[in-house]
Amino acid sequence: MRIGVLLLNLGGPARSEDVKPFLYNLFSDPEIIRLPVPFLQKPLAWLISTLRAPLSLKNYASIGGKSPIKAITAQQGRVLKKTLARRGIEVKVYVGMRYWHPYTEAALTQIKADGIEKLVVLPLYPQYSISTSGSSYKLLNQAWAEDPQLQQIERRDILSFYDRPGYIRGMVRLIHRELAKFEQPERVHILFSAHGVPKSYVETGGDPYQQQIEASVQLLTAALALPNRSSLAYQSKVGPVEWLQPYTEDIIPRLARQGVTNLLTIPISFISEHIETLQEIDIEYRHLAHESGIPNFRRVRTLNIEPDFINELALLVQEQLDDRVLQPS
Repeated sequence: MRIGVLLLNLGGPARSEDVKPFLYNLFSDPEIIRLPVPFLQKPLAWLISTLRAPLSLKNYASIGGKSPIKAITAQQGRVLKKTLARRGIEVKVYVGMRYWHPYTEAALTQIKADGIEKLVVLPLYPQYSISTSGSSYKLLNQAWAEDPQLQQIERRDILSFYDRPGYIRGMVRLIHRELAKFEQPERVHILFSAHGVPKSYVETGGDPYQQQIEASVQLLTAALALPNRSSLAYQSKVGPVEWLQPYTEDIIPRLARQGVTNLLTIPISFISEHIETLQEIDIEYRHLAHESGIPNFRRVRTLNIEPDFINELALLVQEQLDDRVLQPS
């Protein structure tokens, strides 16, 4: 049987010329910005992308002029393929980005051409949200509904992995590694920073994202078993509507006023380095922390190809390929 694994992610610009069209694609998605009048979606996306492009270009320039997410996702796919092969499972791994190349639609075309018979879909978002995994699955469901060839493929969907042991172990390892770089690790305040979503998605849309983020924090805190104080905040707010709070840019000065001088930020909803970690946290929030009176600011790296994490992804795929619950090798 020909088996495929489709990794889903957001995507990002590969060069400065891509920034504006990438933003347009992002804001054209009604799962990112919901409007009561659908025909306004594309005009609004054009306006937002036009207004945001200059600042976004500057931000991407500060991290090398492009997003690293395509390269990291491809690397994760290669390591996952090798990990599964060592367990006797041969798969072809595909990468499908939602808003930039390689698009999910292109991956589906290749999957059909390769004659894949069983496909495991794995969004690279630890927590499920209608604006991330949900948007990608909406696109997949539409493609399946319209394409008889895709309908011949047995599809297994993974929704989230925020509570999986290997994900928790990998995060704990990275957190301990960064804490050890402080002179007094026990006095460090731990700030979990998650990508935000509009509050209405949770309150009226039934999005489980906030609940899964809070559960992630609880699981990590329990696994760390440290005396350190911690907080949870949400970053990357866009537009005038209310998003999940508190906002990361608000909580950092608040912690400074409370006497915090050592701060470790954990990007709780990100498993790959990209603009929100490399620029927003590492540059903007570091500067804000220093300005606010927090001299010692560090950030936990993302999982990328951390062995515990990749092994857990491999186990997730195994479980979708076999009705039995398999144990890690």
